[in-house]
Amino acid sequence: MSGQPNTRLSDLFGLAGWSKGELARLVNKQAAAMGHPQLSTDTSRVRRWIDMGEIPRDPVPRVLAALFTERLGRVVTIEDLGLVRHGRNGKRQGDGIEEHPDGVPWAPERTAAVLTEFTGMDLMLNRRGLVGAGAALAAGSTLSSAMYDWLHTDPALKADAPVLDDPLHADPAGFDRYEAAPIGSQEIEELERSVEVFRAWDAARGGGLQRKAVVGQLNEVGGMLAYHHPPHLQRRLWGVAANLAVLAGWMSHDVGLEPTAQKYFVIAAHAAREGGDRPRAGEALSRAARQMVHLGRPDDALDLMKLAQDGAGDRLQPRTKAMFHTIEAWAQASMGKGQAMRRTLGQAEDLFVSDRQNEETPDWMQTFKDEDLYGMQALAYRTLAEFDPAAAAYAQHYAEKALALRIDGRERSKIFDHLSMASACFIADDPEQADRFARLALMSMGSNSSRRTWDRLRQMYQLTAQYAEYPKIHELREEIRNALPKPRAKGGNSAQA
Repeated sequence: MSGQPNTRLSDLFGLAGWSKGELARLVNKQAAAMGHPQLSTDTSRVRRWIDMGEIPRDPVPRVLAALFTERLGRVVTIEDLGLVRHGRNGKRQGDGIEEHPDGVPWAPERTAAVLTEFTGMDLMLNRRGLVGAGAALAAGSTLSSAMYDWLHTDPALKADAPVLDDPLHADPAGFDRYEAAPIGSQEIEELERSVEVFRAWDAARGGGLQRKAVVGQLNEVGGMLAYHHPPHLQRRLWGVAANLAVLAGWMSHDVGLEPTAQKYFVIAAHAAREGGDRPRAGEALSRAARQMVHLGRPDDALDLMKLAQDGAGDRLQPRTKAMFHTIEAWAQASMGKGQAMRRTLGQAEDLFVSDRQNEETPDWMQTFKDEDLYGMQALAYRTLAEFDPAAAAYAQHYAEKALALRIDGRERSKIFDHLSMASACFIADDPEQADRFARLALMSMGSNSSRRTWDRLRQMYQLTAQYAEYPKIHELREEIRNALPKPRAKGGNSAQA
């Protein structure tokens, strides 16, 4: 017992709206449903948890996580409740790594446990039809400052999986426990192939339809990591976990579950680092940076990109560096920093051209091709055109080049390119061309589950107002209004268009 109030638990308790007696009764009922009928708590114990910082014994933290998850309609973990015993006050662990009080990063032996717990809670939200988006996003500066020292140290790769003090902490609350068992290289190869299938589906149809399947697969991999595999297999399994966590994050971002997405990106960075792959950890953080730009927080994005580039070490390939620079350029464009954006895009072009084709490209970078570079350049110039209309011509140029190469079934990227082109045409006072590309985007969006495309369409829609007197644009505006999804419920974190 710390003697100090547990502010995390107190804040969530206030949001939930329970009385202390009501929470005590719910804990007893939920514990019995989870196979612990002997557990009995009362109002005085709840008061000690909240007001005195007492940490209850297992399974109470898992029971509380399940109750708060269901009540609030978003994933609430043991970390979120401030109920993890070790390292909660910024103490240094045995390896010298400082664990911050906000839980980012967590201790290395907690990575598999956090992964399994979080995915289990996410699956529960899916199963019960809850929203899962009612948390707040951490600022980019908060994440980067918390993770800086951690990411710059090399983890000691042990000969087996992390050994948890309490294996029950690796179980998601309220779920069947995954029976850890040994797996071999063939099973890992199958998992790696499944990642490719999920990536292709996400790129073609958006993140909404397969997100639950990816989260479920990641949950099982978390269970596999509880077994003591040989080092070479364990590293590959951490790689699978990192790839799936990035996908889960990207799909969550794609459907507007922003805090959930951010948590998955952080989990992915942890998993990649556990596997000794710092470039992969950096790429995971670059996804969080792209998310920040989309949500109108480019300064936070730049903080995260600095960490992503510095923390990735000297093993970054030129193509990966080029991709990082395009994200940085988009953030600069969002701030109206045209000169900095052009300089950064120039560096991206030089790096992309210098990429050595004979060097094996990581699987997570193989989708960043010429058209993706052009698409990001188009997006950056289209964003800058809000501040400097002359940039619209460059946006049109790069969007046209990207669209000419979009032949690999990545429909969502094509929609974004059409919207970049349409927006640039409106800014360049060419409503006829803008109408054509806007309709091409609109035709494809009905079969795509990406809410980000609708967010970008809303942004383009704002540009149509000055052309509302044109018959074609008047019709386009009407079609867009009819097609747009209904506004999300309050408490969610919809992207700001």
